[in-house]
Amino acid sequence: MKILRLTDSEQEPLLRETDVPQPEVREGEVLVEVHATGITPSELAWHPTWHEKNGEKRQGAVLSHEFSGTIAAIGNGVKGLYIGQAIYGMNDWFAEGALAQYCVTQADWIAPKPLSLDFAQAASVPIGALTAWQGLYERAKLTAGERVLIHGGAGSVGIFALQLARLRGAYAITTVSADDFEFVRELGADEVLDYKTSRFEESIRDIDVVFDGVGGDTLARSWGVLKPNGRLVTVAADSEGRSDERSKNSFFIVEPKRDQLIQVGRLIDAGDLRTVVDRVLPFSAASDAYAGKVERSGRGKLVVAVVEGRSEAARR
Repeated sequence: MKILRLTDSEQEPLLRETDVPQPEVREGEVLVEVHATGITPSELAWHPTWHEKNGEKRQGAVLSHEFSGTIAAIGNGVKGLYIGQAIYGMNDWFAEGALAQYCVTQADWIAPKPLSLDFAQAASVPIGALTAWQGLYERAKLTAGERVLIHGGAGSVGIFALQLARLRGAYAITTVSADDFEFVRELGADEVLDYKTSRFEESIRDIDVVFDGVGGDTLARSWGVLKPNGRLVTVAADSEGRSDERSKNSFFIVEPKRDQLIQVGRLIDAGDLRTVVDRVLPFSAASDAYAGKVERSGRGKLVVAVVEGRSEAARR
């Protein structure tokens, strides 16, 4: 089967195509024929991309950890799944990703694909939706009536954070460019700020929760807008290695969780949650996408169609 592996050289291409044997499943594992996979460029800056769990150097990692596809094989001990079932999900960051014709995953990391989405749309959901869910609901414990500031509301995580904040009954403020004002209002933003022409800390205060996907100076300026007992969560990769304990403690990495994927799928099929695909790219363009060479709208997720035509296959 064809697979794209990360090269150890900083010279392009970042990913190199190679042929490897189709993997076999062990107990508790599921083999997925990948139809589409989402691109998360920040993977290149994350510790698991370059290191094994034991801390040793990792070589030739397979990127793109969220995917959609059909089940090709099931290992012993797996219950409630069947061959040919359409699924979506994400792999743990130390596991191999889905830039391949087949990928191995765990039964607890996948769920039935939302019926209302095609495979490309479904592949754009898991990381963004689970990150927003875990950040707002689990870590920040956002409640109805609270004021939440979401940085980057038009991005692949921000679109879900805005919608989940709306569903929770919170008052959502977001920072985007002026071109995205109407777009984020449709997603549930109550107040919108142009990050290019204004400084959010000069116009807002008494925020209960800050959800940050930007990091850097934006994160540093966010502490001052919080209430005394306010909470801040960030998924910006540069926060993990900061010396500032507040930033380090606010950083988290999303985890694959089947029960949350099921709940997200139900919200999608009920029309309460929508996803946004920026562009669908061919398998051959994945390296350019990670290198930042693909033109983007800035809204939603880049998706790679691993097998041409499969990503737009009929919903089932």
